[in-house]
Amino acid sequence: MAGVKVYTTENCPYCRMVQAFLKKYGVEYEIVDVGKDREAAREMIRVSGQRGVPVTVSGDEMIVGFDAKRLRELFGTPVTDEVYDAIIVGAGPAGLTAAVYCARKFMKTIVLGENVGGQAAWSWSIENYMGFPTITGEELIRKFEEQVRGSDIVLELDSVQSIRKEGDIFLVRTVSENTYRCRTVILAPGKEPRTLGLPGENRLMGRGVSVCSTCDAPLFRDRPVAVAGGGNAALQTAIELTKIASSVALIVRSALRCDEVYVARTEELGVRIFLHHEVTELHGDAALTGITIRDQDTGKETVLDVEGLFLAIGLAPNTGFLGDLVVLNEQGEILVDENGHTNVPGIFAAGDATCVKAKQIIVAAGEGAKAALEAHEYLLGMGLSCVPEPPA
Repeated sequence: MAGVKVYTTENCPYCRMVQAFLKKYGVEYEIVDVGKDREAAREMIRVSGQRGVPVTVSGDEMIVGFDAKRLRELFGTPVTDEVYDAIIVGAGPAGLTAAVYCARKFMKTIVLGENVGGQAAWSWSIENYMGFPTITGEELIRKFEEQVRGSDIVLELDSVQSIRKEGDIFLVRTVSENTYRCRTVILAPGKEPRTLGLPGENRLMGRGVSVCSTCDAPLFRDRPVAVAGGGNAALQTAIELTKIASSVALIVRSALRCDEVYVARTEELGVRIFLHHEVTELHGDAALTGITIRDQDTGKETVLDVEGLFLAIGLAPNTGFLGDLVVLNEQGEILVDENGHTNVPGIFAAGDATCVKAKQIIVAAGEGAKAALEAHEYLLGMGLSCVPEPPA
């Protein structure tokens, strides 16, 4: 389908996912980098009202963000009725690593995930992954993805809605209303960003409020912005924004919970840090024009005139779609044993959505490998061979 235009920024993982989806289905499209072209950015805002990417325009249709359901309705093809050896739910470090290990065991494998790379793809800088003294999240995930695409693995950009079991087969339903069948499931859904829960937040999301700084930061060049959060991710975001925005404020509910090196950098770069403050109100109708913050010690309120607010206030396990399929702990994390087994035979889990304490990329990747090996052993125990068929 000609005439498709995708407004993007250079390091936006969701933009890359839209492009990957269109390429997969042979759709011709034009890329418009609104991080580098200010006139294009004004055009995108004019046609969509959005200050966040991606925005995809096809004729009279406009898709904001990576909307797997709508993209598949416009450009997708029907799903076949084959049975996979493994369906991997989630395409972050755990899911992608599990996929590679499944492929090495000749398991017929499909990865279902609308967020390739998970939260790792949003990282400005990763300094603790072996083999790379420093690398951006986008670069690291690109290497993961290249290895997956070089293997005999199906990668579908879609989001899982429900899973149920019929006999020895699991039925995995997606938001695009497709159903996939498999013999084992590896759950690696990762986490999703927490939001403030303030009035007007949903309306202003993508119109000044953002949960993906690597996606949207270029749209706020020479504009005042704020970052909410006090962990490493929040301070990394604030540091990177000093290279783009006219001013940066950091709103921290309590004390800073980050590596000391980030504190020193933010102070050197002139970031205004508001400790023991919380965001209580968002201002603006069509776009964000400011925020109100409150000092939790004195109750004093201050209005900050900012056009961007980047949320880095933590993550919640993306496990709501599971219902009562497997046992979760009080935090909503999937309970697993030391080998990635859930309480349901044939269902394994790995990554940040599990009860494994360490939430690190390298740990998630290792847990993904373990889960894949256990899924393969489970299939062998069922008497199912994973040896590839001889060529015709």
